[in-house]
Amino acid sequence: MSFSIEALEKRLAERASASPEESYTARLVAAGVEKCAQKLGEEAVETVIAALGANEAELIKESADLIYHLLVLLRARGVELSEVIAELDRRTAMSGLAEKAARHKKG
Repeated sequence: MSFSIEALEKRLAERASASPEESYTARLVAAGVEKCAQKLGEEAVETVIAALGANEAELIKESADLIYHLLVLLRARGVELSEVIAELDRRTAMSGLAEKAARHKKG
């Protein structure tokens, strides 16, 4: 079986429903949205630092951590990955500059 982000989301859903004593994912989700958001922020900073360094392997590891923690945060908030993918799909229907301009008009 090849890896997919959807398969990872499914695995995280299974782990989130486990006991927090048995699963790090369950422990994070049980700690609440604030803790999940904090962890995502930490991983984002670590990813940026790795991107500015010369070690490509470190950037890859930190990027994997970042994606994992984003999916955990989405799970904690009850947001499905399919909703994020649908938004990305909607955005690819127009140019990046047009999409960004449309967001600024709304906000």
